[in-house]
Amino acid sequence: MLAMDQHNHQEESCVPPGFRFHPTEEELVGYYLARKVAAQKIDLDIIQEVDLYRIEPWDLQG
Repeated sequence: MLAMDQHNHQEESCVPPGFRFHPTEEELVGYYLARKVAAQKIDLDIIQEVDLYRIEPWDLQG
């Protein structure tokens, strides 16, 4: 089921081929984390949420 969810997520993504996500620390905290805490939508849906208590470290996607 997890694989299916990840596959569906990839199909819905609007990220162009070759896109590289490489934000600065300030951008991660000031934009992405702040919007997440405020329950606001992020422009690009490229950051997956993972429950670290339910998945083994070696099963994380890189």
